[in-house]
Amino acid sequence: MLDKTDFIDLIPHAGDMCLLDGVLAWDDTSIHATSVSHVLDTHPLRGEHGLHAVHLAEYGAQAMAVHGALRARGQGATAPRPGMLVSLRGVRLAVDRVDTLQGTLHVRAQCLIADDTGAQYTFQIEHEAVEIASGRAAVIHPKM
Repeated sequence: MLDKTDFIDLIPHAGDMCLLDGVLAWDDTSIHATSVSHVLDTHPLRGEHGLHAVHLAEYGAQAMAVHGALRARGQGATAPRPGMLVSLRGVRLAVDRVDTLQGTLHVRAQCLIADDTGAQYTFQIEHEAVEIASGRAAVIHPKM
């Protein structure tokens, strides 16, 4: 298991905007992360009516970022590479809000394809063993 301190310096999401708390498992093609940040009153994406489920896509995107950074570090990269989320497709939401869900979110992402220019992943978020969000996302790595 990896704590947030093991990956926070590898991704651009800082402070409260780093929504993931830890990584239970990861390999070359997938990651399983967890979070309890969705219930925080100080959540950076929370609006006056709570935290809308559409923001679960950000949890999926952050799992992608952590996975990509862990893969890059394993391949000898010494600095994180910036990425830009450019596409969300087939996003399904089974709830309206997530701030009312007590307990842990399980965030899984599966790498479909990745190279120096970007990556495509599927993601799933579960709460109490029930899928509450899923979709597909693409990220590009701008040339520096």
